[in-house]
Order: sequence, then C-alpha cells, then structure tokens
Amino acid sequence: MFALSWFRSRPNITLHGAAFGISAATAYRYLHEVIDVLAEQAPDLRQALERAAADGLSHLILDGKIFPSDRCRAKTTSVKGETIDAWFSGKTGDFGGNVQTLCEPDGFPIWTSDVEPGGIADIEAARRHVLPTAYPYTKTLPILADPGYQGAGHGVHVPFPQPADGNVLSRSNRTYNRIQRALRCLGERGFALLAERWTALKHTSLAPSRIGDLVRAALVLVHFEHGRIT
Repeated sequence: MFALSWFRSRPNITLHGAAFGISAATAYRYLHEVIDVLAEQAPDLRQALERAAADGLSHLILDGKIFPSDRCRAKTTSVKGETIDAWFSGKTGDFGGNVQTLCEPDGFPIWTSDVEPGGIADIEAARRHVLPTAYPYTKTLPILADPGYQGAGHGVHVPFPQPADGNVLSRSNRTYNRIQRALRCLGERGFALLAERWTALKHTSLAPSRIGDLVRAALVLVHFEHGRIT
C-alpha cells in the first residue's frame, strides 16, 4: 500500500514513509524494491510482439515520450561537437528520459523500453531498443509512427514529409497522411493510461536511470487494472 499510493499520487517520500511509521531510508528502500518487483513482471519486446501477432492485431503504434525528471549533470557531446547535458531534451526544453512505447490499435500500451537520456532522438532510441526485434514481425504486424521516425525502415509507416521546395504533396499522399494520423493518434491513450493514472511518472526525483523501470512498473499496474495479468 505504501508503494502503490506513492505511484498514484507521488507524495513526499520522507513524509509518506513517516505516515507508515518507517524512516526515510527504509521508505526509499521499500520503494525501489517494489519498483524492481513490478518491473520484472513486464513483458519483454519479443513476448509483446508474439502476443500481438497471436491476437491478430492489424497494427501497432510506436511512440516515444520524455518523462520529466530532476536535473542530471551527466554530460555528452552533441553532433556539433559541443558539450551538453545528456538528459536535457530539446523536444520538451526540460530534463527527462526518453522511453519508447508500443501500443495496440486502440492505444492500450503493451510494452515500454529501457530509458535513454532525454537528448536522444526517438529514431535513435527506437534503433537501439525496438527495431531490430520488431522487423521480423512487421510483414504481418505493421507499425505506425510519427515523423520523428523517418528512416526507420521496412514495416514502420510514417507520414510523407512536406516537400522542402515549395511544392505540395499529391492528393493520394495527403490522404495517406490523414489516415495514418487518425490511426496513430490513438497511441496517446497509452501515455495517458500510464502517466495520468500513475502520477509518479509525471516527474521523478529518483535517479533518471530508474525511469525505465518506473515506467515498466506502471505498465504492469495498468495491465493488472485492465485484467491483462492477475
């Protein structure tokens, strides 16, 4: 109950522990233990893809989200050769971790990845955590993704980019983009089920490297609430 209520409302961990009659050190230890236990129950990518294929799903939705965190001073070198904060995301203008998520056609989340620093682009995170395992399944289980996944490769369907020379897309390409967006937008439900229900994901003061486990733990809680696991 201590850990579940923390996931649900993200109270101050020290005061929350005191309400349960435990010290701050014990509260943090209990919390990390529960995160580990829950995260271990999450399906790996191959298990999620095999179940989706067995269920005869028409497609999956791939998206990435920056889960906010406290500042982490770890440094890295940008593509321009500059020293930057690794966990700072230009996409959100804040610090956080990039987690990739696969959702069913109705937006229900079935898998989440390990965390990458917020400065990592979605396409790069997908190449590290999703695409190598997903490619063999995409012939019968195509994946829809947003423009940030341009160049993802066979079986990953992204919108046609707008021409840079002032021309406009053909009518057929514009129609394709509208249909693709209409199907893909349901993936936002997955992040709502994770972060709106389990508000600990809205901002974490734990080490950013724990964000992946934290999201996987929330995924297990979502699956439990919806009867996917017992």
